[in-house]
This record gives sequence, structure tokens and C-alpha cells, in this order.
Amino acid sequence: MLFPPASCQRLVVKVGSALLVGADGAVRRDWLASLAADIAVRHRDGQQVVVVSSGAIALGARRLGLAKGGRGSLEDAQAAAATGQIALAQAWAGLLDDQGLTAAQILVTLGDLEERRRYLNASATLGRLLGLGVVPVVNENDSVATEEIRFGDNDRLAARVAVAAGAGGLVLLSDVDGLYDRNPALPGATHLSRVERIDAAIEAMADSGSASGMGSGGMASKVAAARIATGAGVAMAIASGKVASPLSLAARHTLFVADRTAPARKAWLAGGLTAGGTIHVDAGAAAALRSGGSLLAAGALRIDGRFQRGDVIAVAGPDGTIARGLAEYDADDAARLIGTRSDEQAAILGYAPRAALVHRNHLALL
Repeated sequence: MLFPPASCQRLVVKVGSALLVGADGAVRRDWLASLAADIAVRHRDGQQVVVVSSGAIALGARRLGLAKGGRGSLEDAQAAAATGQIALAQAWAGLLDDQGLTAAQILVTLGDLEERRRYLNASATLGRLLGLGVVPVVNENDSVATEEIRFGDNDRLAARVAVAAGAGGLVLLSDVDGLYDRNPALPGATHLSRVERIDAAIEAMADSGSASGMGSGGMASKVAAARIATGAGVAMAIASGKVASPLSLAARHTLFVADRTAPARKAWLAGGLTAGGTIHVDAGAAAALRSGGSLLAAGALRIDGRFQRGDVIAVAGPDGTIARGLAEYDADDAARLIGTRSDEQAAILGYAPRAALVHRNHLALL
């Protein structure tokens, strides 16, 4: 059994559209009922379960008769999501009720998990619901989200929810049974049962296509989700959902091993998907950050973007983004301090400078 209750108090289970919605555009009720029964077994064994469920757009598109599965335009997707979310919530609530469980619906947008105060509110709500024995069913609020403020796929949403919920494990149930060293449709493709570290070689194996045509994610989004989850101390598995009772079976899967347990604030920073801007630094500053130091102005090369003090920003070294943190200055003042020593900064700013552009206590390495 993946993530047994004895070793994983809280589990997040993500269900993809291709599993939940049949080719006819209707809910696959028999399969979903078997998953609800799985959740009930885990609940009785003491495990708290959060569900991240796709399917609203696919269900709504059928009811509205929209082409391209409701994804022909942003307006179609929003209309389909608004219509399909009712059917999706009814299906989950009914089938969990059949198992003696109470369901709760939580709809979120990207900002709800990217902005710190709203993230803490979402985390508190999840915690309270789980403490009451409820099964939260989470989905992106596609009816109001625009292209600029969307997660874009429920794989990364599930990873962010797992971090917010304080989960120990995350299962992505999919129409594939894990990661292969190349597209599994190609001859000689080899299945990976365990990934200890996500590096460039692992990312190169991911195929960005969605085999079903219903969902918005592919293997690339799942590997991105694994990076978010494992970096925050949450182990993640990609498992096949093409069988009944997928949580009860030791189905073939790929396990991504949790990197280490990060402090909650740094886990939130590292797992973020947006940034107000970027500070580019030289190799010396990058090495200092990797050794646990703060980002000093002396090692900064240039500033991109418009941000205010306290905004989340990215830090990029010669080889790409290496960290995310909270800005100690707004973009204009940070730009004035580029390349300067601390003893020069008061004269430049006209006030006593802060210790760093980004302090190490508010910095998370990627």
C-alpha cells in the first residue's frame, strides 16, 4: 500500500480528468465509488485524506455541448468549469456520504496559495476540516481564474495543497503508472520505480503531452509537482488509476523520495510558482547563498521586474534560478544598491540600509 496510515498521518490524493470522466463525458461512478471506498478504509485506519479533483471543465463541456472538451477558449473553460463544478461536487459528496464520510469543497486560485496571508488561511481551513474528520475536495476555481493567475494544472496545485495541509505523502493518480526514461509509447522505454533526486536528467525524461486530451497536465507537470512536494518534505508517487480501488493495491508507480523537512515558511517560499521580480547575482554571491548566507548588494548584477519590500522574488545565478525569498527593498532602491558595499549604502539611500537585499532567514534555496 502506498503511504500507509501508520507512517503517513495526512495524505493528498489527486485525481486526473481522464480517470474521473469517461469518453462519453460522464462521471465514471463505479470507479469513483471504489476510490471513495479506499478513502474510507484509510480514514477508519486513522489517516486524514485530502482530495484534489480535476474534472469540472470536462463535465461542464459535455453538459454545455462545447467543442474541444471546453478548452477552445478561456471563456469556454470558465463557463464549463462553473457548470461542471456542481456535478463534480455532487458526485464526490454523494459517494463519500455512501461511505459515511462528509465532504467539503474548497475552490482556490493561484493567489490563494501564493500570497502568504491567504496561504495561511487556506492551511488553517484544511487543518480544521481534517481535524473534524471531513474529506476536503479541492479544485482550482477555473470559473474566475484567468491565464495570468492560474496554476494551469492540478498536479502542481496538489503539491501546493499537500504542503499547505502538512501532508506526509501525495499520490497523483493518473492514466500512466509513473515516470519512464522516455515516452512510454516508444520502444525500449524503462519504468523508474524510485527517484531519489530530481535533476536535469529526470526532467528531460518528462513528456509534456497529456495522453487523454482531457487534462491540462502531462509528465512535465507531474515532475514539477514532485519538485515542489519533495522540496518541502512531502514524498510523492505517480500511480496508475486504471484499476479499481487504486489506493488499496500495490499498483505499479514511481516514488519520488522527500528531500528533507523544510521549515514551513521556507517550504512555502520554495514551492511558489510566481515571483514579483528577479535579482541576478554573480558566481560568488551564488556560492555564498548555497553556503547559507544572505544576498548582499555587492554580489548583485541587475534587477528585473517591479516589486515592493516584502514581495516574493527569485534569485538567479549564472546557471539559472537558485533561490526564492522576500525582498528587503523595493525594486528601485535595490537597483540603486547593485554592486555596492554596506558602508556606501546610507549615502546612496539617504537612510540607514538594511542588512541585505534578501536576508537568509527569508530565503529558500531551490
